[in-house]
Amino acid sequence: MTGAVVITRPLAQAAPLAARVSALGRTVEVLPLLEIAPLPDQTALQAALARLHDYALVAFVSPNAVDAAFAHIRHWPAGVTAAVVGEGSRAALAAHGVADIVSPADSAHSDSEHLLQTLDLAALQGKPVLIIRGESGRELMGDGLRQAGALVEVVPAYRRSVPVLTPGLAATLRRLLAQQNDWIITSSEALRGLVGLLQQMDLQHPDAMQHNSVVAMQHQHLIVPHTRIAETANNLGFSKLTLTGSGDERLLAALQSCL
Repeated sequence: MTGAVVITRPLAQAAPLAARVSALGRTVEVLPLLEIAPLPDQTALQAALARLHDYALVAFVSPNAVDAAFAHIRHWPAGVTAAVVGEGSRAALAAHGVADIVSPADSAHSDSEHLLQTLDLAALQGKPVLIIRGESGRELMGDGLRQAGALVEVVPAYRRSVPVLTPGLAATLRRLLAQQNDWIITSSEALRGLVGLLQQMDLQHPDAMQHNSVVAMQHQHLIVPHTRIAETANNLGFSKLTLTGSGDERLLAALQSCL
């Protein structure tokens, strides 16, 4: 029997993919492994967005960054280029009417390294650049732009957190681990958070020495879009991996090949 497809994206980004997976005839479980919340103090974000027209480039690190920023943006200023690392962020910007978008030339590789290779870095020397991201994250994009001589401002727009292990969440995880599923994992942070939740479950089990949810999870099949996530999975003891490249089309193609 074919198990479920477990979509672990934050809730706001899970629904469109869930609908497309359901259209393949697969059972879908939406299990957000990262919760996204606005920052309590949004002063810095609002101040930067009030000066959008001053920037030569505005880079969004994720669809969550796009959503958090456009909660405050009424009109995208003409002449300002937006940059994104992935297809989801490009689609989110396009939905807000932004037309001038730069993304990695090879859509199979959506990361900061490939975005930096695509950008005309020489043209950004001495120019102000804004990076909108979560409260924490990789510094590679900012460092690369600074090395090219850009005047980089990094502004946090949202906070990511692993959900609390409630009895309901623990019951869902136990139910999912009772069968073989295809887990779509689009974040290393989410995968580390999942392993942490399972470790908590095992510690709470009355017979913790015999009960190992982490081992059960390591035998599940993961579908991941990026080599960095695959490396995280390997380091955490996962061996049943399918690496797809970026974008929902590639994730769906991988699922179809599993049928």
